[in-house]
Formats: sequence, C-alpha cells, structure tokens
Amino acid sequence: MTDLVTLGESMALFTARRTGPLRHARDFGLGVGGAESNVAIGVSRLGGRAAWIGRVGADEFGELLRSTLAGEGVDVRGMRVDPEAPTGLMIKSRRTTEMVDVRYYRSASAGSRLRPSDLDVSLIRSARVLHVTGITLALSASAAEAVRVAIAEARAAGVTVSMDINYRRALWTPAEASAALRETVASVDVLFATEAEARLVVQGDDPLTLAGALSALGPRHVLIKRGALGAIELSDGAVRHAEPYRVVELDPVGAGDAFAAGWIAETLAGATSERRLATACAAGAFAVTADGDWESLPRRADLDLLRPADPAGAADTVDAVSR
Repeated sequence: MTDLVTLGESMALFTARRTGPLRHARDFGLGVGGAESNVAIGVSRLGGRAAWIGRVGADEFGELLRSTLAGEGVDVRGMRVDPEAPTGLMIKSRRTTEMVDVRYYRSASAGSRLRPSDLDVSLIRSARVLHVTGITLALSASAAEAVRVAIAEARAAGVTVSMDINYRRALWTPAEASAALRETVASVDVLFATEAEARLVVQGDDPLTLAGALSALGPRHVLIKRGALGAIELSDGAVRHAEPYRVVELDPVGAGDAFAAGWIAETLAGATSERRLATACAAGAFAVTADGDWESLPRRADLDLLRPADPAGAADTVDAVSR
C-alpha cells in the first residue's frame, strides 16, 4: 500500500545565482520544483511511501524530474511522458536579498495537459491519502477534470483526500478560483490554506472564523497557515494553536508544501494531534532555511534541531512556519 499519492505539474527550476534584475543574471542553478512533488518528497523524507502522478516532456528536463523524484524515494510509476509538449519551466531570482521572484513558463506544457486517462486508478485506490492542490485545478480543463476524477476514485475507495488551496494569481482570477475551489473543498477531508486563500472560499475576519466556515463545507481537518504567527488547526471541532519556529529565512518558496508534508506524514504515522501540528510547523521552518523548493525538507533526525520561537530571540532571525 502506498501512503500518499499526489498529482500535478512539476517543472525544471532555474535559479539565478546573482541578486538583482533577472536581465543581468548570467549563471543559473538547475533543479526541479512543483507543489505536489514537494509534498511527496517531504513525506518520503519523513518515512512515508509517496507516489507522484503527472506529465513531463520527452526531454532532458523530464528525465531530470524522474531521476530527482526517484532519488528521493518517490514512486514515479504514474509519470507519463508527453512526446508533443515540453516540460514546464520555473525561473527564480532575487530582486533584492529579501525579495524572491518566481516566474512560470507552463503554457501548453506537458504538465498542463494532464487528463483523467493519465491517472493510475489502482495506485490512487490503494493509497492511504490522496493529496491535490488548487494549482492543478487552474492549469487546464483536462487537468481540473483529472483532479475531480482522482478525488471521486479516492472517496469511492475510502481514501482520505487532502487539498492545499495553493492559489496562483497567474493562473486564474479570484472570481474564477472561488467557485471551483468551493466545489472541491466540499469533497475533501483535509484542507490547508493561508488566511488570504481561505477568503477565496468563505468569509471571515479572523483565522478561527475562517477555519470554522471552511469546516462547515465538509473537511474534518482545516489548517490555517499564518506564517510568522504560527498556525491554527480545527479538527473534529477541536482547536489547536501552533507556535512558529525562529530560523534564518533564505528562501520562502515551498514552506507551505513542507507544512502539509509534515502534517500528513505524522498523521500517517499515527502521531498525536499535537505532534502532527508541531512537525508541520517544524517542516515549514526547515523549508525556508536553504535555497530550493524542497532541498532543505527535514528527515526524522532533523526534527528535534528546532525549538519554538523565543520572543526575545536575536534580531537577525525571522519567524517562519509557512507561506
């Protein structure tokens, strides 16, 4: 049995080594990134068995994705190679030392052409958790339908369905996102969102009100990620608050994926509610401590290295949980 199955688009990631306007960059690091594959890697590093379903191009970037995910212990049997479309690209740069800019080149990419026929239904039905994001809903009509079919298959098999709203304004407007997200949220068991993302679906002035309104739509577990203010979990009517961790932030991209991976991994391991939320926050904090979307995601042995934020801590650090 696979612990976690996730689906979506992962891309080749070029990171400018020089801070400043991208047009002046000459040297780039090459890696991979994608919200769903980040979660799969995070769960794998914490001891779970994770699988990723998606499309890549018949190109070197597609092979890079395959080898990277497989090297991190992620099952890639659900990866499909599209001979007619390229692997999508991400370009990451720093306009200033504190301002990270990410641009996506995914129009007509292989990943955006994901469709229901690409799904390994037996893999989904045999999983313990299916994890999806709002990104895939926004990629294309066929990708959105693949998400809906995957959720239906999971629910029919009694598989827990997890979703991170992961709103990307480059892919759709708030109005477009609102209706689609509200429909999908009603069919999931676990929901991750920032306060801003929650307001795309429900109304509320504070995180607890937002969590309650989202829970009323259907999810048993709602997690509101609050960055430097920690996180709030509403599960089966019980509210839990998590404190942030104090770390030096180098790259905020991927922290929310790490948070989801930590929570899911501990849930799969049968941890207490307090432990799963603490691990989620620790994983989110680890994610921002190094460049890359997933490279600094923790393993079990790393989790005790962090301590909750001390309000009187050093001024050259920042609080981080997820963004």
